[in-house]
Amino acid sequence: MTVLKENWIFAENDLQKNNPVTYQLITKMKQISHDPVVVILIEEIDAKLENELSEYGPDKIITIKDNDLADGDDLEITNALANLIDQKGTPNTLIFPATVVGRSIAPRLQARLRTGLTADCLDLKFEDDLLVQTKPSYGDNIMCEIVIPNHRPQMVTARPNVFSSEKKINPNLKIESISDLQWKKDDQLVIESHVLPVKTTKDIKQAKRVVALGRGSKTEPAINVANDLKNKLHATIGVTRPLTDLDEFNIDDQIGQSGQTIAPDLLVNLGISGAVQYTSGISNAKIIVSANTDANAQIFKYSDYFFVGNATEFAKALEAIL
Repeated sequence: MTVLKENWIFAENDLQKNNPVTYQLITKMKQISHDPVVVILIEEIDAKLENELSEYGPDKIITIKDNDLADGDDLEITNALANLIDQKGTPNTLIFPATVVGRSIAPRLQARLRTGLTADCLDLKFEDDLLVQTKPSYGDNIMCEIVIPNHRPQMVTARPNVFSSEKKINPNLKIESISDLQWKKDDQLVIESHVLPVKTTKDIKQAKRVVALGRGSKTEPAINVANDLKNKLHATIGVTRPLTDLDEFNIDDQIGQSGQTIAPDLLVNLGISGAVQYTSGISNAKIIVSANTDANAQIFKYSDYFFVGNATEFAKALEAIL
């Protein structure tokens, strides 16, 4: 792995306008970084958003010009960024704004790159190449300093409006345009084998496959179907907080902020809406498949594949195919 002496910032934009938080992150990184500050910008072919970004003094702007990708979903942008790193090399740091978009893309990319990620930072500083990340904990009452010493890039989401922005022209600015980056998702899920290894653990934190149940599947028939699917997948059952009231589940089975953080190869969500208390525990899952009757369910934003419809019927059909 080639590690670049560069610190990257993901430039967020919407409706052909840069989000001001990008200017704030450029200014902060220029203040603390001894290495080049590089802005990664995804935009439409005819857009010129790099002109405004250049006013804040980055050392380099890499523009990925692609009309479809500029309107792409979070997984497609994750694919593009991962492929860019494969092509260019691994930066020392990669900073995202702690916005809805940044909070969705950053953990997906972190899992892909197998590195560390600190969320919602309020301050940043360097000790040599090591990024010291300050974030609140315990209800914002305690400030923690976190480092990622052994993996690169050091990934961070930083809250908007905690850093100021300052215009400062960099006469040595370089702008590079890329128009042929691969990023499109596969159109189909290809099942390479129907034979799965047997379940090897009852500990949900160590499970390679998890079937997770939410409030929408809190019925005996739904739980029975989920157990059938679990058996066919050789998986472990996990639940959201409402299901820990049932006799068959407890806190050891709960996934999320007040439960367990999991990192399975496959996670199947049944009847889970996707509240942050749950999604905070699944960011390291490799493949996420979700079923929910609500077409606007938040869980779909975290899913690689999803089905809008009855989760129990979906589980029945999946179990039958397997």
